[in-house]
Amino acid sequence: MTHPHVVRHGASVPLIAVHGNGVDHRLLLALDDSLAEGGAWERTYLDLPGFGSTPALTGEGGLPHLAQWLTETTSALVGSAPFALVANSLGGLLARHLVAQFGDQVLGLALIAPVVDPDASRRTRPERTVVDRDEELLAELTDADRDEFTGMAVRQTRDSWAAFERWALPGVRAADPDAMQRLAADYALGTVPEERGPTFRGPTLVVAGRQDHVVGYEDQLRLLPHYPRASALVVDAAGHNVHLEQPAIVGAAVADWARRTHPDTQAP
Repeated sequence: MTHPHVVRHGASVPLIAVHGNGVDHRLLLALDDSLAEGGAWERTYLDLPGFGSTPALTGEGGLPHLAQWLTETTSALVGSAPFALVANSLGGLLARHLVAQFGDQVLGLALIAPVVDPDASRRTRPERTVVDRDEELLAELTDADRDEFTGMAVRQTRDSWAAFERWALPGVRAADPDAMQRLAADYALGTVPEERGPTFRGPTLVVAGRQDHVVGYEDQLRLLPHYPRASALVVDAAGHNVHLEQPAIVGAAVADWARRTHPDTQAP
């Protein structure tokens, strides 16, 4: 089995953070202060195979194989202990798969700009929009940095760039192109996670960027009937990296979710 590279912060109740496609664990480290504010969690940030410092899977390396690897890895990390999940983008789809697998062992689920349908042609997405653009900043960047940043950012400002440079860009540069190609060739799960298990009744948070042209925001709202304790937040002036572009809003929501999810404070 491919062993994961993990970074752990804190102690006590396990919380697993699952990043998306083309980045690594550092993208969700941007939320660590908010998670720490939300209670005594052992926050485990892992790199998926082919991303960051975790070697790529051998063989086909499609999404079903990634999901199976994550299921086995999560079981090895938490054993029979209750745990929570935070995930973004493709990690959001994989986290929903884990909820279907682990059921009531999952305390709560926070989804940041999650993939709902792996098939991009079936997604409901807004047109590409830029709400704020700092031309002086963009002129200072290298061509490669500018292309990576402007291809995703809705707020093309210095604070947004600083967050992108710190939390997203290192993972973008560390991704294994061959692993990404094999993943793209088999980018589907056999069944929708919500159709595989009982309704999940733990505290759930769904955050979407109003201008997210990658996964949109409307499909994310359609998840709510399957999660009766879900809160949904659609954030203006934010794209796919919503937590980097609007850190105060998203951070407050994540801290609140973490407090409500922790077993010491969880409501019945």
